[in-house]
Amino acid sequence: MNFRTRHVLLVIVAATVFSGWLAIAQRGPQAPGGAPGRVGRAPRTRKVLLAWADTRNGIAQHDSVSHALALIERLGYESGAYDTYIRTDSAIISKHPLMTNGQPASGGPGLDSVDAIFFLGHREIDLDARQKADLLSFVKDDGKGFVAAHTATTAFLSWPEFGDLIGGRYDNHPWNTVEAPVINEDPAFPATKHFPLVFNFTDEFYQTKNFSRANARVVLRLDTSKLPPNPEFRQKDGDFPLAWAKMYGKGRVFYSSLGHDAKTWDNPDVYHLYFEAIKWAMGITDADITPRPLPSGNR
Repeated sequence: MNFRTRHVLLVIVAATVFSGWLAIAQRGPQAPGGAPGRVGRAPRTRKVLLAWADTRNGIAQHDSVSHALALIERLGYESGAYDTYIRTDSAIISKHPLMTNGQPASGGPGLDSVDAIFFLGHREIDLDARQKADLLSFVKDDGKGFVAAHTATTAFLSWPEFGDLIGGRYDNHPWNTVEAPVINEDPAFPATKHFPLVFNFTDEFYQTKNFSRANARVVLRLDTSKLPPNPEFRQKDGDFPLAWAKMYGKGRVFYSSLGHDAKTWDNPDVYHLYFEAIKWAMGITDADITPRPLPSGNR
């Protein structure tokens, strides 16, 4: 190889290296693992989900939480529908997340960078007034999604606005863990169309108070007529919603009581329910969620 040829090759290599360096510089700071930082964030091609389950208060922690979060992440990754951040702290529930030293977070998720939340926290969770306002605004004003499972109705019982967001409050589980018939009230809804009209299911079914069918579309209901009388069952009309969809301002909200036990999340019917609910909440799919009263034949 003569001198001229070597010189040309060196120029080509140098130009290639410089182009690569320039591309990296233009992307801005990178978070650990190569993900774009909060500054100079690269354009996204998929939706982003925040899987949030703060259980630090230690009351009635469920063994299913870790498995559920991992499953939700895997469903998004393998399907290509969304990417997931899993967090079990609540510092990121903010449009301006902070590090532990009080400085602005330089990478990772925040309510300014995700499209929906999957929530499996419970009991009282430490959010300050600004964080609470940001969470409500994330759904109500920004039109983002909020999907909640099982223990979610036990959360923030001292915060009335969260009850308005999710649609109801935990009111014990009269029959604890039992096998019982479930009625599919809306087989056209994306998250319930794979269920038969009536099916038996074993779970810890949460009773809900402060719930109104005028504000939500019930999609699954426990058939309490097939269960033994229980003094803790307080609904005189027999209504026992297990899953519903609703709007909260501009945002889409879905809740289901299903998912007490870790092995429940291995049931394809259950994880398909939540996967389709997440897609609906993100606006990937659509549905009629006009509220409807309890069917007259069940009163």
